[in-house]
Amino acid sequence: MPHRGLLSGKVGVPVWRWCGQARLQGIRARRVGVAGVCHGVWVDTDLWDAYDKMGLSFQQHAADSAYNAHYDRPAVLAALGPVTGLQVLDAACGPGLYLRELLDRGAEVSAFDASPVMVNLARQQAAGRVRIDQAALGEPLPYPDGAFDLVVCALAIHYASDRAAAFAEFCRVLRVGGAVVVSTQHSVMDWLRKGGSYFQTTLETDMWHTPSGDQPVHFWREPLSALCTAATDAGFLIEKVIEPVPAETMRERYPDDYEKLSSEPGFLILRLFKPARPAPSPAS
Repeated sequence: MPHRGLLSGKVGVPVWRWCGQARLQGIRARRVGVAGVCHGVWVDTDLWDAYDKMGLSFQQHAADSAYNAHYDRPAVLAALGPVTGLQVLDAACGPGLYLRELLDRGAEVSAFDASPVMVNLARQQAAGRVRIDQAALGEPLPYPDGAFDLVVCALAIHYASDRAAAFAEFCRVLRVGGAVVVSTQHSVMDWLRKGGSYFQTTLETDMWHTPSGDQPVHFWREPLSALCTAATDAGFLIEKVIEPVPAETMRERYPDDYEKLSSEPGFLILRLFKPARPAPSPAS
């Protein structure tokens, strides 16, 4: 499924769609001979270059796409709640669509992304009002401990090869009492379309049919329990598990997508809370 959301289109709009069943089994899959990193997933250098080339066309599409603008963003922003005056980190910010919304709602925003093209696009969105770094999920982040009240990570955690390390860094840079909102592809729906064992962590490949040509995109598929364990082992409590429904704005704009997402989930949202003390492990 595409980066930060399933990409679809209507007449007069560039059509981005996914297909393909390629699969790399196991957490240690295919790291020999690789040369680049894209959102924490090791890929060939030419794929990294192609990914950066999609930046502007992705930004233009995602600004009003069914799965991004009328499904993920409304649900995630609702899960965040009021942000006025809060220090918010937009983790894996992409072309800056979330940070623009957060700024408009009165937040003090910092952001990062692994893609230099998306970092540049996000900086254009921010117009100098936001510090935006090039950094990857699952690696040390360039922020001090307890710097943020909220962290948002929209449709990107499944690109991190080390989700546990990503959550650990979120916990480090978040103040006590703060929250993280993470959206991702629904594990059950990915399993239904890809097959194999639901319980095996698997590096999958989708093929996006974009205006500039077909582009392979890799992402990690894992059971929901594994994602939740990565979050709680980092010190978080799970406050909410949300299976979003489409916004009413999708009904007229994308009626087929609205009907589908009204009857089956596409994404999943976790709202995580950082307590004063880490939750005790089952062993203790």
